[in-house]
Amino acid sequence: MTTAHNTTPQYPFTAVVGMDDLRLALLLNAVSPAVGGVLVRGEKGTAKSTAVRALSALMPAVDVIGGCRFACAPAAPDPGCPDGPHERGAVEERPTRMVELPVGASEDRLVGALDIERALSEGVKAFEPGLLADAHRGILYVDEVNLLHDHLVDLLLDAAAMGASYVEREGVSVRHAARFLLVGTMNPEEGELRPQLLDRFGLTVEVAASREPDQRVEVVRRRLAYDADPAGFAARWAAEEDALRGRIAAARELLPRVTLGDAALRQIAATCAAFEVDGMRADIVMARTATALAAWAGRTEVLEEDVRQAALLALPHRRRRNPFDAPGLDEDKLDQTLEEFGADEDTDGGDDDPEPDGPDGGPGGEGPDGGGPDGSGQPPQEGGPRESPLPPEAELPHQQDREAPQTPQAPEQGEQPEPESAPQGGAAGEKAAVGAGEPFRTRRLDVPGLGEGADGRRSRARTAHGRTTGARRPQGALGKLHLSATVQAAAPHQRARGRSGQGLVVRRDDLREAVREGREGNLVLFVVDASGSMAARKRMSAVKGAVLSLLLDAYQRRDKIGLITFRGTGAELALPPTSSVEAGAARLEQLPTGGRTPLSEGLLRAHEVLRVERMRDASRRPLLVVVTDGRATGGPEPVVRANRAARLLAGEGTASVVVDCEAGPVRLGLAGELARELQGTAITLDELRADSVSALVRTVQGNRKAA
Repeated sequence: MTTAHNTTPQYPFTAVVGMDDLRLALLLNAVSPAVGGVLVRGEKGTAKSTAVRALSALMPAVDVIGGCRFACAPAAPDPGCPDGPHERGAVEERPTRMVELPVGASEDRLVGALDIERALSEGVKAFEPGLLADAHRGILYVDEVNLLHDHLVDLLLDAAAMGASYVEREGVSVRHAARFLLVGTMNPEEGELRPQLLDRFGLTVEVAASREPDQRVEVVRRRLAYDADPAGFAARWAAEEDALRGRIAAARELLPRVTLGDAALRQIAATCAAFEVDGMRADIVMARTATALAAWAGRTEVLEEDVRQAALLALPHRRRRNPFDAPGLDEDKLDQTLEEFGADEDTDGGDDDPEPDGPDGGPGGEGPDGGGPDGSGQPPQEGGPRESPLPPEAELPHQQDREAPQTPQAPEQGEQPEPESAPQGGAAGEKAAVGAGEPFRTRRLDVPGLGEGADGRRSRARTAHGRTTGARRPQGALGKLHLSATVQAAAPHQRARGRSGQGLVVRRDDLREAVREGREGNLVLFVVDASGSMAARKRMSAVKGAVLSLLLDAYQRRDKIGLITFRGTGAELALPPTSSVEAGAARLEQLPTGGRTPLSEGLLRAHEVLRVERMRDASRRPLLVVVTDGRATGGPEPVVRANRAARLLAGEGTASVVVDCEAGPVRLGLAGELARELQGTAITLDELRADSVSALVRTVQGNRKAA
């Protein structure tokens, strides 16, 4: 657990340079925790974590019942608290906690652990609270939230939806309250979030490093000053922190008196409908955000500008229709909707330029950059005018308009493939990239055998979740108890152990944990032929559509993916193995074609990539998907070299499938021969479709015989 109050002071919130949208979203949640948290998306090194950790120091202290491990409020203690029932006693005031959930945390670390041995033998619910209990009435911060394991995501979803955490262990259950402000940060290059978790974040903001040299200089200056003397740096910003803390308290006090009129509600509903967001959560979050914005500005009535800013913070991540859509909002469409549904009835507070409480300016200096007047990064001198922690709402920056990718035009028909002898790389023989065809639902391709990789939805594996297939002695800490096997192990020893009461006398050696079988995510490595023989526009468009469909399937099955392309004289690792299928789709869309077909180079490059990945993560099994017509024309003895490379991969047990892209009335069957050398399966583009009635049910195991 990480809290915001350590011996070393946190970097002050008011000293953060720029990032107005991020600071505003965090402050709105401090004013109204009902907004529902913040998801911060941005490239690495943009101070996302610094700003989030600094927020906890601005949150008001909370009153808790003395000795309660679950932070029960004295005025309304949780009737189901495991430490209850609570008697009237000492009341403690403590700072708001910020609890950090590590990406690699276990389930017991998140929800808590039950002592099963004591529960069986003594009937005692010996419960050790987890991070959800620590975060109750505080902040739960998940850095790299998009890399969180699926089962932990499910537990977070349940707790966020119900405001409580339930721990179940073979009939023994514990429940405790778990209401927290959920804040997550992520780098989209490493993969996107599941839609269910994405929707649980009230607001989302995009952050990026400033390209302005002066602002970057100020960032470095302040960071160096903080690292040299954290306590002294925090002291110089203490007055600014106190002023901001006071404004948060004032906005919280004003919040219950803010009126959300029918006109504003109509604008909120119309905006959510216009952008076709799913469900009603977006409407509720927008209403709460607009109300918090009004309170933050010192007003008691929600205005159109509050609704607009609320939409820019609450809707971008809710309008995605598939994993390849970029989050964003069309601001012109937003303005048209607000104008259309706001013209009928004007609000009373219709000033053209409403002023918030407090003067303009950013934290600690002039304007949103927060730099002091002398450029030193110091807060203003005592007696000088205090500046608001954010610009007035009329000047608040908005999210960049990010349009969803447009569907490419259908490829033209009748174009001939490029000659095999065409040179590669910008020469006349290279053809520009063509758009991908319409994606479709693909058949599941499995890796044979039983793995032990990360939870996913592709291949069979021993996992922490799934159906129970057996029992074994615990290997380390007890995971999921296998109750019947434990009782069977303890039963023969009851008389020798002197059992006299109703309880079962259980020893540590009697405990058995369940062996479960579920599904794992794999490393799907695509090797795509981009040579001249694939260059006909209609054909390459269909091939890209098939690979795009497989990428979408990999996203849904929680796989890592990589992309190798080969053409001309060599092969290129277009996308190193990553969890970001969006990056794979972008690389695929830009893929040009032309030149000869160095099939062996593509396979050898795949062998090298898989060798490195085995050293990094030996438990994640690979699936090689070769997309080609099977022709090999690059270099000396191209067919011999390609077959040799295929046998090298097969000898290491690499599961593979060849997607046969050969077209035309005369077919050579070269892709099938390549699949036999790989000891894998060959399927055509038509057979890849899940809805193809003519396709046989195939897996990678296909033609490969059990060893």
